[in-house]
Amino acid sequence: MAVEIVYETHATTTDNEAGIATGWLPGRLSDLGCRQARGLGERRPGDGFAAVFASDLHRAVQTARTAFPDGRPPIHQDIRLRECNYGDLNGHPISLIAAQRAQHIDEPFPGGQSYRQVATATRAFLHDLATGWDGSRILVIAHSANRWALDHLLTGTPLEELLQAPPTWRPGWHYTLSADWPTSIR
Repeated sequence: MAVEIVYETHATTTDNEAGIATGWLPGRLSDLGCRQARGLGERRPGDGFAAVFASDLHRAVQTARTAFPDGRPPIHQDIRLRECNYGDLNGHPISLIAAQRAQHIDEPFPGGQSYRQVATATRAFLHDLATGWDGSRILVIAHSANRWALDHLLTGTPLEELLQAPPTWRPGWHYTLSADWPTSIR
């Protein structure tokens, strides 16, 4: 068996619109983001999901609760789905983060973390999905760093390659966490 994962990025925030990299700051949805989150719920009205897992950062939780206001499917917050912690650069311009992204694959941002550390947290999350949700369809609402981590862990694409391309948005990415996926955290 396997776990089917549908991944959605949190909806647009006021920081996104202002060109700010929120990082581990909470952020909040803009008016456009609220419409996008409602659209997510309309586009995926349950879709057979056993659960929704969202980053515990406010913007991801707000997206999930706006999309599924009745709490169905059940929404679980998970700290391991947080955006990369830009440390001293949380709340700074996106252009500054983008210019430094490749330098922080393995080396943490000052006072923060590296993208490899995000992948390690995501690996732990996937371990729990593989062992506790086998045969389920799961919706994940998180951040761009988590999507790169999923691509890295589930498709084998090197982080170096993923971080060179600018983040893109689309209405969902699909992944399969196969039964033979490593269930031990490396």
